[in-house]
Amino acid sequence: MTNIYRKTDKECGYRATRFLQILSERGGIITAKELVSKEGGTEGFLKLWQLGRLDLSVEALILTDEYKVFFTEEELKLSKERLEKYKYEVK
Repeated sequence: MTNIYRKTDKECGYRATRFLQILSERGGIITAKELVSKEGGTEGFLKLWQLGRLDLSVEALILTDEYKVFFTEEELKLSKERLEKYKYEVK
């Protein structure tokens, strides 16, 4: 998840400082679970959508084979639905 922050900063010029703070306080999995479960999504998700970079969202990350084992079916479903709502093709 730290790599998401770095890539977003480097490739988009967007520094999600609050995201980084929460990540350092709570760790990756807890942070991801909280962000994904937040009703209506997060400011960071909307910013990534505006930048055309939902591939750098927590929602996209947790749907990958590497990370989906750490999340419930409901969390995966919420992530997929949020991405599809914003017209991001889930792979």
